Amino acid sequence: MVTIGNHVLASRTILAPMAGVTDRPFRQLCKRLGAGMTVSEMVTSDTSLWHTRKSQQRLPHEDEPTPKSVQIAGSIPEMMAEAARQNLLLGAEIIDINMGCPAKKVCKRAAGSALLKDEVLVEDILCAVVNAVPVPVTLKIRTGWDTESRNAVQIARIAENSGIQAIAVHGRTRACRFKGDAEYDTIAEVVASVDIPVFANGDIRSPEQARLVLEHTGADAVMIGRGAQGNPWLFREINHYLVTGTLLAAPTTEERISVISEHLQAIHEHYGDYLGTRIARKHIGWYVDSLPSGETFRKYFNLLDTPSQQQQSLKLFLTRQEEWDTAA
Repeated sequence: MVTIGNHVLASRTILAPMAGVTDRPFRQLCKRLGAGMTVSEMVTSDTSLWHTRKSQQRLPHEDEPTPKSVQIAGSIPEMMAEAARQNLLLGAEIIDINMGCPAKKVCKRAAGSALLKDEVLVEDILCAVVNAVPVPVTLKIRTGWDTESRNAVQIARIAENSGIQAIAVHGRTRACRFKGDAEYDTIAEVVASVDIPVFANGDIRSPEQARLVLEHTGADAVMIGRGAQGNPWLFREINHYLVTGTLLAAPTTEERISVISEHLQAIHEHYGDYLGTRIARKHIGWYVDSLPSGETFRKYFNLLDTPSQQQQSLKLFLTRQEEWDTAA
């Protein structure tokens, strides 16, 4: 059983926050398919920028599945504290602090994983946010800025002493970005150094890998990022494997058609026709990437610019997959 403050997670699988990916439609889908918790896309701590379209679509939290975890990013303790308070008013139940994003546009503002270079500032930010809100505050980090300055253990201890109630560790440095193998040994060191829940993140794409990571690191849960893109069923598959030791049957073609079509419709409804058709392209691309003729279909799908065209073409393509599966 994994707990964050007074919240008990329904499973040991968590959807990682990913800017431009884990929007409300995708979070709700992953929660329905077994994620014990989902974390919102990163929201800037500069509330003066919250009037933008992107922020407005990320901010309301009332319709989110509980526990409602909202990630904030920034480098000024007072602004981070105010952002936490404002998100609480908008329905957040957990505040997550981003100190793991490797993107240049975030790091050049001394935010995200750039903060790992300044442990004093890390402590100031964590204390400011923890003291600002009466809900649990969590933290997401990488193993360090680069391979010469891995300090995840020190940061984790600072976090625990500052009142952070759970920490997620992506097993790479900022310099590594997404290259190379995840450092599960470093995550294990973090687990051994603190008494708060630790979530292991990085390269988890199958139930077998999830169990290996949990056993190797001693982490309380796995946090799934890129592995869930195009495969939201991964959460329930991992959950089943952790409980029973057996692999769950893959979703039927009929279920795939239903789930992907519902996801596509939710994207259209959330963003509207113009943005929805464009944002849908990456998600559908991930779904069809490994399917026969998937690359060809993706290129065709990316030319469609109305919801009805996208829905019709997607259903036709997926139905043909069923015909091919039957023939095989």
